[in-house]
Amino acid sequence: MSTPPGIPSAIRIRAVSKLFDDVIALDDVDLDVPAGQVHGLVGPNGAGKTTLLGLLLGLTAPTSGEGQVLDHQLGRTHAVPAGVAGFLDGPGLYPTLTARANLTSSLTLSGAANNDDRVDEILDAVGLSEVAHERVRGFSLGMRQRLGLAAAALAQPRLVVLDEPANGLDPAGKRRVHDLLNGLAEEGTTVILSSHRMDDVEALCSEVTILTAGRVGFTGPLAKLAAENDSLDYRLVTPDPMGARRIASAMHGIHLRDVDRTPGDDPAGDDAPGAAESLLLGATTTAALDELVARLVRDGIAVRELTPVMSPLEAAFLKLTDDQEHSQ
Repeated sequence: MSTPPGIPSAIRIRAVSKLFDDVIALDDVDLDVPAGQVHGLVGPNGAGKTTLLGLLLGLTAPTSGEGQVLDHQLGRTHAVPAGVAGFLDGPGLYPTLTARANLTSSLTLSGAANNDDRVDEILDAVGLSEVAHERVRGFSLGMRQRLGLAAAALAQPRLVVLDEPANGLDPAGKRRVHDLLNGLAEEGTTVILSSHRMDDVEALCSEVTILTAGRVGFTGPLAKLAAENDSLDYRLVTPDPMGARRIASAMHGIHLRDVDRTPGDDPAGDDAPGAAESLLLGATTTAALDELVARLVRDGIAVRELTPVMSPLEAAFLKLTDDQEHSQ
């Protein structure tokens, strides 16, 4: 998928392959990421995610193909390009230094002038102000992840590349990280993040690229992924399951999977009249789901819940992985 007209590209990669001896880590990869976008990178272990992130960070060069990261040609130098920050395999921190000293050292190494106000601002953003003068060697995994993200965002880069930034985060830390990444994108910074946590990718990313065995299985908006996925099951909760079953069974594009009582769905009690039950439905398109809901409403059948049993991203991930395993 190409960058929309009028929006500059932060990343543009064409036909990039990377070989390590006789192992193909990346195979003919194309990737376009507009500036100011949070873009997710997902795939099974060994799919090539870390190799692709390493290319973006200037840590390695492609075997073939070409690309541009910000204003830099891909793989011209084995150094992090100007305006790019991030980490692979966890943030690189100095364990004997305090959190604050790690950040001021990061500014020095980047060539930027020390800025106490900016350091205070970023420490507060990731929730580490109270431990700013404590040594990092005593930090938990989640605290180190947040400090690593703070170091990446400190010098206000144009591109941030992150590998599993949510590792070890509790709910409060996760919220702070999400707020910081969304704030960076609103300011025009592009964020590329690789994660096995589909909920984080879906919460943060407007577009996603799925890698399988070094190749791009899908790239584009999450909404497009949901619309194209014909293998999703949906849970429909209604106080009139028989009426809903009658309508659904007569519709093209809707397949009844099962009927299951849903305990606790109705405050009046599971045995009370009108207690909710759920139907498990398979839908070939979102249009078929929309039509189902419209028909239910016309017939006076209440819809208390209609949700995917599995998220579109997770379903696509599993389907692409399964297809790849069967093709080998």
